[in-house]
Amino acid sequence: MSSSDTNRQTRARALVVWAVLAGALLGALISFFAGDFERRLAFDTMQQLAPRDISQDNVAVVLIDDESVAEGGSWPWPRYQMAQLIELIGRSDPAAIGIDVYFIEPDPVRPEAFAKVYLEEELDPATRAAVLALPNMDNVFADVLGTQPSVMARVAIEDAGVDADEIFFNTPVEGTPPPGTLATQRIFTSIPELDLAALGQGVVNGQPDADGVVRRVPLSMQVGSGQAPGFALEIARVALGEESLRWQDGRLMLGDRALPADSAGNFAFKMGYNSSVPQYSALQLFRGELPADVFAGKAVLVGVGATGTYDIVATPLQSEVDGVLVQAMAVDAMIEGQWLTRPSSMVLLEVLAALALAGLVLAAGWTARNWLLGVALGSAALIPVGAFAAYTGANLLFDPVRPLMVAAAAAIALVATRYALARAERARLASELVEERVRASEQRGELEAARRIQMSMVPGEKVLSRLDHRADIAGVLEPAKSVGGDFFDAVKVSDDLLLFLVGDVTGKGVPAALFMALSKTLSKSNLARAGDGLEAAVSALNFDLMDEADEEMGLTMLVGTLDCSTGDLQLINAGHENPMVVRATGEVETLAMRGGPPFCVIDFPYSAESFRLDAGETLVVISDGATEAANERDELFGVEVVVAALAASADGTAPGRAAHLAASVRAFEGESDPSDDLTIFTLRFLGPQERSDH
Repeated sequence: MSSSDTNRQTRARALVVWAVLAGALLGALISFFAGDFERRLAFDTMQQLAPRDISQDNVAVVLIDDESVAEGGSWPWPRYQMAQLIELIGRSDPAAIGIDVYFIEPDPVRPEAFAKVYLEEELDPATRAAVLALPNMDNVFADVLGTQPSVMARVAIEDAGVDADEIFFNTPVEGTPPPGTLATQRIFTSIPELDLAALGQGVVNGQPDADGVVRRVPLSMQVGSGQAPGFALEIARVALGEESLRWQDGRLMLGDRALPADSAGNFAFKMGYNSSVPQYSALQLFRGELPADVFAGKAVLVGVGATGTYDIVATPLQSEVDGVLVQAMAVDAMIEGQWLTRPSSMVLLEVLAALALAGLVLAAGWTARNWLLGVALGSAALIPVGAFAAYTGANLLFDPVRPLMVAAAAAIALVATRYALARAERARLASELVEERVRASEQRGELEAARRIQMSMVPGEKVLSRLDHRADIAGVLEPAKSVGGDFFDAVKVSDDLLLFLVGDVTGKGVPAALFMALSKTLSKSNLARAGDGLEAAVSALNFDLMDEADEEMGLTMLVGTLDCSTGDLQLINAGHENPMVVRATGEVETLAMRGGPPFCVIDFPYSAESFRLDAGETLVVISDGATEAANERDELFGVEVVVAALAASADGTAPGRAAHLAASVRAFEGESDPSDDLTIFTLRFLGPQERSDH
C-alpha cells in the first residue's frame, strides 16, 4: 500500500471515529433531554407485557357502584348506611379497612337537622322530643369505626381544609424522608368525630407524572412540621400489625420490609388491570350474597365507583381506573414485595451498556470489520430482553432505551459517514481509472520489452545442445505475468570444463529484469575465469554485484562446473534452492549443501562443494517458482512433489525431464496465475565417450 493510500485510509478512519463519537454524544443528549418520556415509555411497556394478578389473599375492594346506588339511594348515603356497610365488612374479620371516602359535613339526616325541617306547629312536642332522642348517626358510625381496624383517607390541599399543624395522625412517620418529598400546609379531612375515631389516617393523593398517569403512590408527605403516612402505607401497616413507620437510608421501614422510594418519597409498584383486583359490590354485602369469611385476614378498601364520581385516574395499563383500585394494588404490592426499584447501580449499568455498544460501533468503524456491527446488533437485542428479565425476575427498573439510543445514533453516524466516504472514493477511483488506463497502455510496452530482455539473456536449446557431446543440457524459463528476474546459462571454459549457473533476482518488474541482465553479464564475465578457481571467481562476482545493486535488490545463484572427462562437480550455492540428482536407477536425491547467503548482502567467503555424476545421471537445478507454485486452495507444490515429478518422467533426457517437471507445475497450479518465474535447468552426464548418441 502506498503512503498516499495509507494517509487516505488514516484520514477516513479518523473521520469515522469522530463521526461515531459525535453520533454517540448526540444520542446521549437526546436520551438525557427525553429521559422521563423514554423511561416512562420503556417501563410502561414492561407493565403492559407483564401485568400483575393481584393476590386474592391480601386485598379486596368494596365498591359503591351503580347497582348499589340504584338500590340504596343516591350518593352520598346517610351515615347509618355507611355504618352498616363497615359493620358488615367487619364481621368477616378483615386485617384492615381503608375508607377512601370523605365525610366533610355532619350527617344531613341527624335528629336535630331532621327536626329543623318542620315548623314547631307542624311537629307536636312529643314527636319532636322523640326525634331528638334518636341517636346521632355520626356517633353510631364513629363507634363502628372505632371497633374496626379502620383507616381514613385524608387529602393534601392548598386552598381548603385546616392547618396541617392542627391535625393529629395516629401513626406519624419518623426519620428523614427523601429531599423531594411532597409537603403541604393544609389537610382536607372528614369531620373530626369520624376521622379521629379510626385506627389510622393516611394521605391519599400524590402527584401524577407530567403526562397525567399515576405510576406510584406517596409513602409519606410532609404535613406542616410533621410527616404523615400515605393512605396505602397506613392500610398495609394496620394489616400487617406493625406499630411504627420510619425512614432509614432512603427507604421506609414497614416492619422488616424496606420499601424503596424515589426522590419525592413515592412508591413505585407493579400494577394490574382493574379485573385483576378482587372486587365486590356494596349491594352484595347488604343482600348477604357473600360468604361470611370473604374478607378474613385481608385489607379491604371501600371506595365509590358509581357513574359520575370524581376519583378516576389513568395508569400505564388503562386510561380510566377507580382510584381506590390503584390504592389496593399498592397495598398488595407492599404486602407481597412486588415493588419496583431503580438503584444507582442500574443507572451505572445503563451508562456502561451505552459505552459498550458505542465502543463496538467505534471498533467496527476503525477496523472496518463489519462482524463487530453484528456483535453490537446482537448485544443491542439482548439489552431489552435483559431489562425485561430484570423487571419480571427481580423487580428492577433498567432503562434499555438509553443505551439503544446512544448505539443507534452512533451506528447511524457510522453508516452515513461510510456512505459519504464511499461516494467520494468512487469518484476518486473513477478519476484514477482514466489515468490508469493511460498508464497501462504505456506500461504494456515496457513489460513486453522487459520480457524480451529476460528471454534474450538465456541460451536456447540449440546453443545448449552444442556445448559438449558428453553432456545433455536443457533449460526452461517461463516468466510470470509480472516480470521477474530468473536466468540460467552454460558455457565451456576449457576443453573438459563446463560452467553453468542458475540465478533468481529477488525483485520484481522492470527493475528486476534490468538487474538480471546486469547480473548475467557480470556473472559471465567473472565466471569465465572459473578455470583458475571457482571460489575466487564467485567472490569477485559478489564484490562487483554489491557495487552495482541497490538495497532492494538481491540475487540467489547456484554456480557449478562439470568436468566432462570425469563427471566431477564443483558447486557453490549462494542462497539458492539445493540441486537434485536423478540417478541412473530413477531415484532422486537432493544434494545437501552448506552454501552461503545470497549475493549483494555481505562479502562472504563462498566455498566450492564437490560432488560426482556417473554416466546417465542428471543434475536438476530449479528456482523457487517450482517449489512455491500454488493452486486455487493456496497449497504449495513443494520439494516432495518436485522429486516425485522428476522420478515419474518417462523421458530420461535432460529436455524431457525439464519439460515434464514444468508441465507438472502448471497442471498443479490449474487456473491460478503464477506468482513467480519458473526456471528449471537440467544437465545429464553421458560419460567420457567420443560421440553422443542421444
